[in-house]
Amino acid sequence: MQKLKEANLYRSELIPVSGKLVERYNKCLKTLGFKTTKLKSFSIDGVGWSPEVAEEKKDVHYLNHGDANPHGIIISPLQKGKPVYLPFHSFDREMMRHIFKTHGSKINDITRDSAICIDFDQDIDVFYEPLDVLKYEDVSITFRLIDNLVEKQKEQLQLVDKFRTGNNFIDERIHKELLDSAKTYGDLRNRDLNLHPLNFSTDSFYTRAFDGVYLLRDFIKPILVFESEDAYKEAIKDTIHDVLIYHIDQPELVDKLKSHIIIECDLEYMVKTPNYDRIKKFELYQLLKDAEHPIKEILDSKSLFRSYLNKIDIKSRKQIMGAELYLERLERSNAFKIEDMVDQSMYFALHQPHSSLSTKHRDLIHKLLINISPKDVLFLYWYDKEQFYKSYETWDDSFRDWVIETIRNNI
Repeated sequence: MQKLKEANLYRSELIPVSGKLVERYNKCLKTLGFKTTKLKSFSIDGVGWSPEVAEEKKDVHYLNHGDANPHGIIISPLQKGKPVYLPFHSFDREMMRHIFKTHGSKINDITRDSAICIDFDQDIDVFYEPLDVLKYEDVSITFRLIDNLVEKQKEQLQLVDKFRTGNNFIDERIHKELLDSAKTYGDLRNRDLNLHPLNFSTDSFYTRAFDGVYLLRDFIKPILVFESEDAYKEAIKDTIHDVLIYHIDQPELVDKLKSHIIIECDLEYMVKTPNYDRIKKFELYQLLKDAEHPIKEILDSKSLFRSYLNKIDIKSRKQIMGAELYLERLERSNAFKIEDMVDQSMYFALHQPHSSLSTKHRDLIHKLLINISPKDVLFLYWYDKEQFYKSYETWDDSFRDWVIETIRNNI
């Protein structure tokens, strides 16, 4: 990962946490019902998730009480606008934007000497079966301050009132109580610590619950797409809900998404795009064995690319160039079928979200498509960073160099 870090492509916007902030973070963990961290310093993202704490706990979802109860932590106003590197839901970033947009000034004030625990409540205590994800509709976002600060403020204001009553201003015990409260919690009299609950409505989304599920419910009929075969097999036993259920590897899924006007594929247009060029180069890299030149050099040079394309077997060559070959044949006769000439995974990789979709839905469908056929390294980085990082570890060092340059040229 060192090259990615040097290129600022690996979790480069994490916020460092040390000193007093570690103490406040631990108080948040305790308030939320989690074990504290023993780390003296670490880093966090926009929702308060830390890769170092996750590694320490050996649990990437350490801020969750099961799949149905995720949480967040705000210890710094610097978290505003920061990425959420391991979102449990595809709408987590939007929820954090909503929080900072509504409560930004109060967050700035509160995090001067305190911290905020966030509960994302879907009014679901626990998931029992895969189709429970259909219950996701409205998320109630509620807040708790560490040290029970809101109650301490009430107590402090009551002490002030008591101090002002009658001759209490000469009572040394009340003096001491006020001073102790001020020393411990600061002057809370004129601070607005009330973070009222927020509501967030979901539509189509992705969740990591049940090992990964897409719920598309803004179209002709709700569609559930499972990444886990076990969860899919359990889901298809359901006879109550009127939904379409697919496993992500089912070829029929792509046809259904097209018929629901969710995705489209204009091959003639796609073969002229940078997307196609990246996919083609990725395919060649996958099929090359014992190359005499560095992979990056081969993919950057038209002449070397053609040279190695001609060195591989005819079946592999057709796998890479099938789309162009199909379009050439189609000019002479419409008797040719796309499924006979274009490799299925290559064809799936050339699909795009339908042009009629909103930006929010386009991002979700891009993520779904890159999970169906992860062949465009740029889109894999943009829409599924965790999968990108896993794949990156398996790639040839020279191919990594080409990938890094490709991403940097498109930022």
